[in-house]
Amino acid sequence: MRIGVLGLQGAFTEHVDAVRRAFDKLGVEGDAGTVRRREDLARLDGLIMPGGESTTISKLLRTFDLHDLLVERARTEDFPILGTCAGLILLSAQGDEQVAKTDTRLLGLMDMQTDRNAFGRQRESFEATLDIEGIGRDVPGVFIRAPSIVRTWGACEPLGRLGERIVAARQGNRLALAFHPELTGDTRVHEAFVDVVGRWRKSRG
Repeated sequence: MRIGVLGLQGAFTEHVDAVRRAFDKLGVEGDAGTVRRREDLARLDGLIMPGGESTTISKLLRTFDLHDLLVERARTEDFPILGTCAGLILLSAQGDEQVAKTDTRLLGLMDMQTDRNAFGRQRESFEATLDIEGIGRDVPGVFIRAPSIVRTWGACEPLGRLGERIVAARQGNRLALAFHPELTGDTRVHEAFVDVVGRWRKSRG
């Protein structure tokens, strides 16, 4: 099993470490590393899109010629993707005014609309525990300039909320989280993603 972490910007090293810990806990033989090239993306069984700055990541996806290949794999193969924070924004079909103003090109892979800075600026960062369907109760999450999901439709299903705000969703083999699970010692999010990838691989023979 090969799981890559998009290594263009953000906390990608922490995600790689978390995936490796998840492999160990689950007893799964796998490889995790950063991804920056088309040929690397083509060989993956699953991809994590980390937090960072969504506009910058969007531009780098185009610079490295990864945007269209990622969309193609997701739409034709239901390729597993985990998007956290900025990754959630990029997976969405619709953004907010800031997304439009910054010419951020969304991947449009999940039927949801996002609010880019729903929880405020950097100085308003915080931690919270969440109940996430399919992952567990009291899952710790770090919220740093975090987005939220305004609404979902079609095949996209909310999985967790913080107050009235949707902070986790799933559509097919794609998971989107508004927070940073990689910045905690809890690997349940990454274990759940490893399970998604494993079932996807099995379905493909």
